[in-house]
Amino acid sequence: MKTFKKVYIEITSVCNLACSFCPPTARAKGLIKVEQFNKILDEIRPHTKYIYLHVKGEPLLHPRIDQLLDAAHEKGFKVNITTNGTLIKKNFHKLLGKPALRQINFSLHSFDGHEGSENREKYLGDILHFVREVQQHNVLISYRLWNLQKNEVSDVVARRNRETLEMLEQEYNLDYLIEERVEPGKGIKIGRNIYLNQDHEFRWPSLLEPEDSSKGFCHALRSHAAILVDGTVVPCCLDGEGVINLGNVHETSFSDIVEGERANRLVEGFSRREAVEELCRKCGYRQKFG
Repeated sequence: MKTFKKVYIEITSVCNLACSFCPPTARAKGLIKVEQFNKILDEIRPHTKYIYLHVKGEPLLHPRIDQLLDAAHEKGFKVNITTNGTLIKKNFHKLLGKPALRQINFSLHSFDGHEGSENREKYLGDILHFVREVQQHNVLISYRLWNLQKNEVSDVVARRNRETLEMLEQEYNLDYLIEERVEPGKGIKIGRNIYLNQDHEFRWPSLLEPEDSSKGFCHALRSHAAILVDGTVVPCCLDGEGVINLGNVHETSFSDIVEGERANRLVEGFSRREAVEELCRKCGYRQKFG
């Protein structure tokens, strides 16, 4: 039986922001029901102990996020959440003290990526207040600034990032500028259980992109898999449109899906350093692994 380091479960495909780096999904808007979530947990239980509540959408929009965390704990899962952070104050008491909660990733680049964002100090202040409170529960925190430009240095991006980083430097009493120590794609520790990661702007793969080659490698269906809000199983968290539809957990067992013909063909292809799926051939992420 295949086991994974993690399985992504999309609990909603809806987001409260419209960020420049994240194309809106063409899929139907959805919100997972607690009973559906419980059934999915039973399906993936033999395969992993770690779940990530994210593919597309903003997980803190789910009105029963606290119940989902309780369900995960009851079934022995540890949970990672990736959020834009705008709803952290509203969900403060739904998250605090939940034993299943292992890590929260705050996509701080969402603030500047969303055209209507206002009041950086309040946005970061709400996040920092939550992090202070959650620290006593040993939850890992990752601040993400994934908006670096590969081909040019943007003065606007650099200035906005400096404002954000300065607040973090003050909060954690850092005696250095974060930019002097952080490297793209690598995190630095800035406090107990607290990390900051800067990287280049994320680019979602799309069938509309040109193919550069069929060569490359990916850990999809080796270290992870993903389940969209309607139950569609896809190889990874980058297939935000469900292009590589391996099956649906509401119709077929997760075990059978990840051992199915299409899934095995994808894994065997990457064993030969070959991307057999069209979307994989149009995804730059595989180039990271050679």
